[in-house]
Amino acid sequence: MPRIISNIYRNIYIYSKSDKSILFIQKIYNSFICFYIKIVSIEEKDFGGFKQIFNMRSKEELLRLMADYVRDMEDEAIVDIAKEYLQAGYPAKEGILDGLTVGMEEAGKLYDEEEYYIAELLLCADAMYAGIDVLKDRMEENVDKKIKTVIGVIEGDTHDIGKNLVKIMLETAGFEMIDLGRDVAVEDFVNAAIKHQAGLLCMSSLMSTTMYGMQRVIEGLVESGYRDNVKVMVGGGPITHNFAMQIGADAYSDNAIEAVSVAKRLCNQA
Repeated sequence: MPRIISNIYRNIYIYSKSDKSILFIQKIYNSFICFYIKIVSIEEKDFGGFKQIFNMRSKEELLRLMADYVRDMEDEAIVDIAKEYLQAGYPAKEGILDGLTVGMEEAGKLYDEEEYYIAELLLCADAMYAGIDVLKDRMEENVDKKIKTVIGVIEGDTHDIGKNLVKIMLETAGFEMIDLGRDVAVEDFVNAAIKHQAGLLCMSSLMSTTMYGMQRVIEGLVESGYRDNVKVMVGGGPITHNFAMQIGADAYSDNAIEAVSVAKRLCNQA
């Protein structure tokens, strides 16, 4: 850089015939040199990353990287990218919805295509939560009101991997999750929905012998007088759309990725 400035100064000096012009150019030259010395003497940690000013990645690049790192299970590397995203001044909410969630959706597709198994999905979720931990503290205070959502596996069934994935996806999409766990009694679903004033209730079952417990939950909501205040979404291995309609549910979701769009539509968040 000093050589470039020096060459500019020399050329101007040669072609200038005015002493005042020479003096003026000399002052500019000295100012540039002083500026350069200050820049190179400031440590990057104190300067806020001077080098990054010229190598700053775009929001789209950083969102894509966050999505890639979630999909590729990079739970350590994603922390640095999430921090870089915030330091660049980009909105945290978009980082979660357009970066981390996209990566989890891509992981879900790989699971559907049998390239990923449950173990890989859970590692992807770990990476996503690592990114969320960085971004969540910078979420705007005036975000839309979260929909309280009760979720659990119906009584008699202890298979909760699918339920956990739906919880992760809905939580990332901005729903406030109340997780009742697995083997949840009918009355516990009803009581939790009323207690938390839930706008959405999600139930799953992986066993045909327990799936009809979902119908008893819906009947309990009707008897309590709370049914009109809550939307009910069901899912799980033996569950179908026809079964969901038959028991009085509002919607059926085939997988964790679809559950987000279905839930948003039910709660007018789409």
